Amino acid sequence: MSTRPPSDDSDEPSPDDDLTDWPPTDSGPQKSSSPAWIPLGVVGLFAVAVGWFFRPWLHGVVYTVYTTPLLLLAVVAGGVTAWLVSRSGDRAATAINALTSDDHAITPLRVGAVVLVIAAFALLPVANAVAGVTLSDQTMGSAATVERLDNADADNPRIVTRAVADRYASNTLNRPQYRVGETDISVVNGTPYWAAPLAPDGLFNALTERQAGTVLVDMTTQQANVRSVDGELQTGVGTVFHRNYRWQLLKSEAYLVDYGDPKMVVHENTQYIVVPFSEPSFHLTPIPHSTPQWGGVAVIDPSGAIETLSPEAAADSPILDDQQLYPEDLVLRSVAATQYRNGILNTYTSHEDEIEVAPLPGDGNDQPFFVLTESGPQYVVAVEPYGDAQGLQELWTIDGQTGAFERYVPEDSLFGPQRAADLVRQSAPQTDWDRFSPAEPILTVIDDREYWQVRVVPEDNSGIAYVAFVDARSGDVDGFEETDAITQFLAGETPVETPVEAPDDEATDEPAQEPPTVIVRRVAANGTVIETLEVYDDESIEIETPTNQSTSGAENATVGTVGGEALVGR
Repeated sequence: MSTRPPSDDSDEPSPDDDLTDWPPTDSGPQKSSSPAWIPLGVVGLFAVAVGWFFRPWLHGVVYTVYTTPLLLLAVVAGGVTAWLVSRSGDRAATAINALTSDDHAITPLRVGAVVLVIAAFALLPVANAVAGVTLSDQTMGSAATVERLDNADADNPRIVTRAVADRYASNTLNRPQYRVGETDISVVNGTPYWAAPLAPDGLFNALTERQAGTVLVDMTTQQANVRSVDGELQTGVGTVFHRNYRWQLLKSEAYLVDYGDPKMVVHENTQYIVVPFSEPSFHLTPIPHSTPQWGGVAVIDPSGAIETLSPEAAADSPILDDQQLYPEDLVLRSVAATQYRNGILNTYTSHEDEIEVAPLPGDGNDQPFFVLTESGPQYVVAVEPYGDAQGLQELWTIDGQTGAFERYVPEDSLFGPQRAADLVRQSAPQTDWDRFSPAEPILTVIDDREYWQVRVVPEDNSGIAYVAFVDARSGDVDGFEETDAITQFLAGETPVETPVEAPDDEATDEPAQEPPTVIVRRVAANGTVIETLEVYDDESIEIETPTNQSTSGAENATVGTVGGEALVGR
């Protein structure tokens, strides 16, 4: 037997080669990994805890899904589709991926998300239309049709617009750490004011400061009558989230409701934040949907304590006497929904008797308007026919305390707010309408006759130039610059001030008074008109400047003429 070792080029394997794969990779059992659902569960619980703590920030999404049951069908459809794709193994994914690029590989999650989005976009218009029909039927069924409107409260006219009130409040603010928040109407001792929170200004102050008080702007006079009620509120407006009124409401009170805008109410020199809210009412037929209804009013006192009142309890509360208790958004949605009064098909085809809320000129003066009448506080909403027609078709009034709806359908043809604004422009052709604009046309009843009350406002909202009353039938325009004349006209009296006549008024037997040659206005530093003086052709004015005692012998005289007379300034 030969003992010669194998050569280097031998084909026989070396004994060492048998050790190269040792130990075998699958020769024995491996240590099992921890179940995958444990870390997923931990992450899920953490996400739920964070979402629960910050649930006020998620309210919009949650409330939308909650009040739109059809969206749940979209969620179910997306989930079922994702499950079916995952159960089909690779067959469905392979078939779909063959039609797409490699960069957009189809997975069950992606398929479910696409189905969810498509179903939501398809079902939302259907849900909104069906909800609109139901809300229209509710509104038309509960509204009483009246033959006349309530006369305006002449002692509490609505003169100052929201934009002008904002300007008045900002001009008088002398606290650098604070700003004037959103204004809304509040009735204090029977007088309506534009009320705004004095909120912290800037991120640092929002984190460290609280709401410092309430700014009140008298809306019944053209002058800048501004006052403030001082005092910190533990839960306020414009503060860091955990001290904010909305955060506290959604944390401690009802969550699945729609809270409206906050309104500052001052009662016996104590500040309250009043928040009307609506809640959903669910319907199963013809498809699942919901409509809003008045849920009540939340009242927050300076200490941060919250009291939620039912609509009946809110109307009986002395703190809320004459205040806006019915949600403004619900007023507008209810009136606008009556476009469906003849059904969905009519709304999208022939438009028979269809209405729309009348668009209005002015800066930030959208309907509804809150006014005081002889019968109490009311919202008013003017509607016009659908399309290009601009006549007044109906006027809706809603009791601000009880939410009772009334509908006034004029027997005669009345023009709408847009035409009223045009007539105001035509009545004063000498006005530079690039610098002024008609604002806030509100249908006002004076001695059972309808007038559009229109405010003429400078473009910078620095004040009220004058208030015009446009007869809604004849188109006659009367304009008044003084508050006393406005209240007299509202009371049905003949104002002492000479009104601004429309150029096409019919001539009378008595000669009309000539317009003034010069109008002199005394203007405050903030742009507010304090006093107006009219000088006519047969009159003159003298302007004297007091001189220093040491220079009493020297006079500076400036002479001008007005209507042929001397105008002397010393």
